[in-house]
Amino acid sequence: MRYFNNPEALLRLVSSMQEGFAITLTIFFATLLFSIPLGMVIALLRMNRHRAVSVPVSLYILVMRGTPLMLQIFAIYFAVPMLTGHNLERMTATILAFSLNYAAYFAEIFRGGIMSIPVGQYEACRVLGMRRSQTFFYVVLPQVFKRVLLPVSNEVITLVKDTSLANVIAVGELFRAAKNEASRTASIEPLFVAGLFYLIMNGLVTLFFNRLTQRMSYYRD
Repeated sequence: MRYFNNPEALLRLVSSMQEGFAITLTIFFATLLFSIPLGMVIALLRMNRHRAVSVPVSLYILVMRGTPLMLQIFAIYFAVPMLTGHNLERMTATILAFSLNYAAYFAEIFRGGIMSIPVGQYEACRVLGMRRSQTFFYVVLPQVFKRVLLPVSNEVITLVKDTSLANVIAVGELFRAAKNEASRTASIEPLFVAGLFYLIMNGLVTLFFNRLTQRMSYYRD
């Protein structure tokens, strides 16, 4: 064993992977920052009564959920410059692809949460003289947030692992750094170290959502 029985070599390996880990974190947080609010907007458009709005949005969701994320990364990085004449930075293309992909998944989760709210609550708010925006933000949204917490946490955990797909267009994230080190040293140990990083990240994500679920337990269906 090259690393696991040599603490100094293991420490150097972890240090050499720090930059890749930072890029992985950037992809992770940027994707959440853009995809969650975009997913809510897409969910509302998907529920629009006008087919001219809901049908194209439904098609978008079908494409995003029905094709591999890896293919979408390739498409955005290589096709967008061909169509627009403007090259995209690798990181920009990656975050754009991840955000559009995960927004489609979040949209369906949010749509299910919104549709699960009883119609009677909307009617009660109307009787009380509340505007539709007030009903949505003060009555519907807090309940939706609690109901979708578990499926959203599953998608976030998946996102942690999916960040490794960024290496297909040579983005130097954690998995690519580990793979390069494994090739250089002819050892698979760097891959196991990268796996440990992903496991720790998902452990923290799970802990965060568990705490959030406990804080939301004041409201019971």
